[in-house]
Amino acid sequence: MIPLTNRSKTVSNKKMTFAERLYLPGIVSGMFITLKHFFRKKTTIKYPEKKREFAEIYRGRHVLKRDDEGRERCTACGLCALACPAEAITMVAEERKPGEEHLYREEKYAKIYEIDMLRCIFCGLCEEACPKEAIFLTKETVISGFHRDVFIYGKDRLVESADPDKRIDITKRLTPEVIEFKKDKKQRHNRK
Repeated sequence: MIPLTNRSKTVSNKKMTFAERLYLPGIVSGMFITLKHFFRKKTTIKYPEKKREFAEIYRGRHVLKRDDEGRERCTACGLCALACPAEAITMVAEERKPGEEHLYREEKYAKIYEIDMLRCIFCGLCEEACPKEAIFLTKETVISGFHRDVFIYGKDRLVESADPDKRIDITKRLTPEVIEFKKDKKQRHNRK
């Protein structure tokens, strides 16, 4: 039979030495690796007392932002739901009624906005797709639970507080290009 490549190896049937038959070199090298790891710095932390530091651009729990006047920024355009590769975002749009100008920024708003945190892969595509800068991923982690319905976050858990002192700071997530773009007042959505 002709080999297809010239990388064929000949197998030798070499007899094992006495030390190799006792597996002493293998045991000694395994013990050496164990001792080496025994004296390294431990990577575990005592969680409730000490919390791990996250990077400023860590992608954690979602938040629906409000504008400076306390109105919801989301206009229910659906671009975040279309951009989501896991199809974790669902929303229902509704028209703003007279007298609700102080609640919603545009004439259309999200009546129902839900994110299934079990499906979400925290990729950040929803925040990139949003033209109104309404959704952001924060440094907060998603709290664990025992039932699936706990992980469906509605507007009651996603929309940030109307109190300006309790707002979530997302300025660290903005890239220099975005900050430069926001300074351009020729763009319609940068005007107040």
